Amino acid sequence: MAGEPIFDIKEEEKKKDYSRFVISPLEQGYGNTLGNSLRRVLLTSLSGAAIVSARISNVKHQFTSLKGMHEDVVEFLLNLKKIKVAYSGDDVAKGEISITGPKEVKASDIKVPPTVKIANPDLVVAYLNKGAKLEAKLEIASGVGYSPADERATGEVGFIPLDASFSPVIRVNFKVEETRVGRLTNFDKLVLEIWTDGTVEPKETLMSSSKILMSYFNQIVNPKKPVKKDTEAVGSAMGVATKLSVEEIGLPTRVANALVRSGFETVDDLVKAKREALVKVRNLGEKSVKIVEAALGERGLSFEG
Repeated sequence: MAGEPIFDIKEEEKKKDYSRFVISPLEQGYGNTLGNSLRRVLLTSLSGAAIVSARISNVKHQFTSLKGMHEDVVEFLLNLKKIKVAYSGDDVAKGEISITGPKEVKASDIKVPPTVKIANPDLVVAYLNKGAKLEAKLEIASGVGYSPADERATGEVGFIPLDASFSPVIRVNFKVEETRVGRLTNFDKLVLEIWTDGTVEPKETLMSSSKILMSYFNQIVNPKKPVKKDTEAVGSAMGVATKLSVEEIGLPTRVANALVRSGFETVDDLVKAKREALVKVRNLGEKSVKIVEAALGERGLSFEG
């Protein structure tokens, strides 16, 4: 294939949460090449936001009910998971509900900071009888992919972690058709459909996924080598890192708490430990130890044995 590829991208149909794009003419075979790669990145690699935990006044755990609320707590939490949130901050954002019935409680009743936008404000999350009171504090975080609730479990009474699906793209579909260029009929036309959760426009997700693919291909064409750091500086940095507490290296709260309870309070304690010993720590296991291992690796550290 000679020269730069030149083709048109038309947004033939556009809604708030849906667009159909037609990309053509493409050299034969490139319809499937682009369609497959874009679909995979759109569904798995774009960042989004979600409600990740809740604290409900007078509720100690999720398997209970709140006086005067039609839904039990599990139903209420499931409704919270349906709320679509736009937020891109690095820190956890706070949301709050404080409502007295009678009231049909909607997503719009959640008080959030200006950096957070609720995309489906009309979603009903609970029904309250007269005099019933619902008070809850919510945590909103940004992320990529899917994060199960047990990654944030702490065992703390009243803290209820939620499963979180961060991806703003709900569904992607594509098909490849033949198209004509002059007398030639062996060109591809890629029809790409994108459905989002309403927090971002489909065209924006198409641009973002394309940039992600470009960054990977660019590393093949123009590879960047890791910068070698001065040995003395690295040693000094490692010394500082080992003095950090386990809560300061980005571990899930549940993992950090389990380590502290077992006597591993600092990074220095971890690097001196044997991997086999950590696997046996109560409430850890192999998966959690891999998380700890990755956190140490980011700082150029590892277990002693």
